[in-house]
Amino acid sequence: MKAAVVVANEDVQYQEIEEPQVKPGFVKIKVKASGICGSDVPRVLHHGVHFYPIVLGHEFSGDVTEVGAGVTKVKVGDRVSAAPLRPCMKCDDCQNGNFSLCKHYSFIGSREQGANADYVVIPEQNAVPFDPSISYEQGAMFEPSTVALHGVLQNQYQGGRNVAVLGCGTIGIFTMQWVRIFGAKKVVVFDISDKRLELAKRMGADEVINTKDADFMEKAMALTGNKGYDFVFESAGAPPTMYMAFELAANKAHVCFIGTPHVELTFTQKMWENMNRKEFTLTGSWMSYSSPFPGKEWDLTAHYFATGQLKFDPEFIYRKMPMSQAQEAFQLYKTPGLVQGKILLMNEDC
Repeated sequence: MKAAVVVANEDVQYQEIEEPQVKPGFVKIKVKASGICGSDVPRVLHHGVHFYPIVLGHEFSGDVTEVGAGVTKVKVGDRVSAAPLRPCMKCDDCQNGNFSLCKHYSFIGSREQGANADYVVIPEQNAVPFDPSISYEQGAMFEPSTVALHGVLQNQYQGGRNVAVLGCGTIGIFTMQWVRIFGAKKVVVFDISDKRLELAKRMGADEVINTKDADFMEKAMALTGNKGYDFVFESAGAPPTMYMAFELAANKAHVCFIGTPHVELTFTQKMWENMNRKEFTLTGSWMSYSSPFPGKEWDLTAHYFATGQLKFDPEFIYRKMPMSQAQEAFQLYKTPGLVQGKILLMNEDC
């Protein structure tokens, strides 16, 4: 079969490799669409892979073409997405249903061969079937949706409250949609891009605020009667928005860092005192799994995509490119700020 293989740093070659074979308990998927995740970029451009050669791709969708012995969850012809984590299922964290925290995991498209190929073989339990009304492009967006929902659940979210979402990327917009589905009183989305804020507004945000505006904090607080936000979700992983989260939080608020910072993060004494004086709760969120594996995050994404309540917009996608052009796709990330949204690698027959 053909696959986009990372053979060295900054070197992705579209080449012929051996097609994976099904074994008991596994399913073979003909890949239709595979998204480039932000975590894939340093793997290709900054020596970030675990080994060479490696086929990346962990946000994908396709059709089941073959099932191994004992498989009952899906059948040939089903349209599926996939949960890429492969927890050990034996450690204390796995036994308690905290699969994201497993220390002995594997990961499809990172620690083992992934979906930037014609076919991928995965365990039955990792296959997530979805309604045929959902496009393959949308099916490749399951993973970012589940990451957003996991953060919402981690933050002990309750409806009827004011919510701030910091960062208007794919995960931020999904976070905004999830809190609306579960009954937010008011959702305000923050970003530095007017184009992304327009998308957030179109997708259901009550208010959007550009943090480049000198008086953005005054505007943001005025929307809550100067009380602050009961739930704050940081999805950008950038120091400015992480600091901002502490300021926007109301007394007794819940603050969740979904985004992962890639530079050193330090807080001044005054910033940190915000947490003490407001007595807000701060939590992190990692990946997107719960019990029973892979979890409600995946089941609910499939359900709400099918009902249309969880919306998909073409502007989620920056560009669709043939799988054969994976090298060119990754080179686009070398220009800061160029890629706004998801790049999807599509197999030629899609």
